[in-house]
Amino acid sequence: MDDITEAGGHAVSAFNEALASFLAWAKSFVTWDNFFKLIGILLILLAMTIIYKLIVRAVKRVPEKKLSPQRSILILKFLKYCFYVALIMFILSLFGIKLSAIWGAAGVAGIAIAFAAQTSVSNIISGIFMVAEKALKIGDLINVAGETGIVDTIDLLSVKVHTLDNQMIRIPNSTIINSTLRNTSYFTKRRLDVKVSVSYETDMQTALDTLAKAPKYCKCDLQDPAPLVWFDGFGDSGINMTLAVWFKKDDFLSAKNQTFVAIKRVFDEAGIDIPYNKLDVKVYDSESQFIAGTLAKTKSAAERKSKAASASSSKKTAAKGRAKSRTTREAIESESAKEYDPDDEH
Repeated sequence: MDDITEAGGHAVSAFNEALASFLAWAKSFVTWDNFFKLIGILLILLAMTIIYKLIVRAVKRVPEKKLSPQRSILILKFLKYCFYVALIMFILSLFGIKLSAIWGAAGVAGIAIAFAAQTSVSNIISGIFMVAEKALKIGDLINVAGETGIVDTIDLLSVKVHTLDNQMIRIPNSTIINSTLRNTSYFTKRRLDVKVSVSYETDMQTALDTLAKAPKYCKCDLQDPAPLVWFDGFGDSGINMTLAVWFKKDDFLSAKNQTFVAIKRVFDEAGIDIPYNKLDVKVYDSESQFIAGTLAKTKSAAERKSKAASASSSKKTAAKGRAKSRTTREAIESESAKEYDPDDEH
């Protein structure tokens, strides 16, 4: 019991000494000189924050015609990183840490990180080139490496898109630079090519004129550039034709649906048939009809076989007769040659 009491007394004594030391340090620190230094530090931090906010606000107010959204996002991220780096450097300088040593260590560490993260560095450089080329922007419908989606963000490392069925896909910038990029939304106008066939009984000039009337029934189809119609070859079931119409990039689905409806409408009005594969199906009402049909097919096949055998037999008989006649004729000619002797004439 005495040992426990003695240990508790030592602990209380140590705590009191630590508290007294802390209070002494706090009293030595809380001076007017340190107070003014603290006020100056807070004012500098406040000024840095205000300047950063003002620059960010100014960048956001730039019209889209002068600064595209993707460039604005990259600039804002770059400003944020610079602000954080400057803030950390300022705080470290307050504790007496030499920044020159940090910069030297950062250089060595930067080289090591560059070798270890070559893919990330490649994506960053590719992102800079991609933004400089202006090949895509936020809201564009693109296709890269077999992936199709609408661009949501353009970052330093990757581009994020969402597919037409609302799935997010992250595409590295290096993949976009090193592969074929198809930007469906790059131009304000697009062209839709619709292929259709007509039967061979249809007059070709009539088919051409009729198909050219289809765009007039489509509100989304543009007349400038004018629609085009041409023959695309002779197919197995009909004559292949192509109708090309122009529309605004935002009216893709409406233009496609209206064009298909219009083609069917003008063909029906002109009495032009679109050929398609047909399949004849025979339906039997009962089992007896099925058996009767099967027997009829069997009897018909037997009759055809019998007729073929009779024809073959007749051909063989005729051939034998012709061979026998030829043999008889040759024998007669031979006898005639023997009876005729040229010496008898002398």
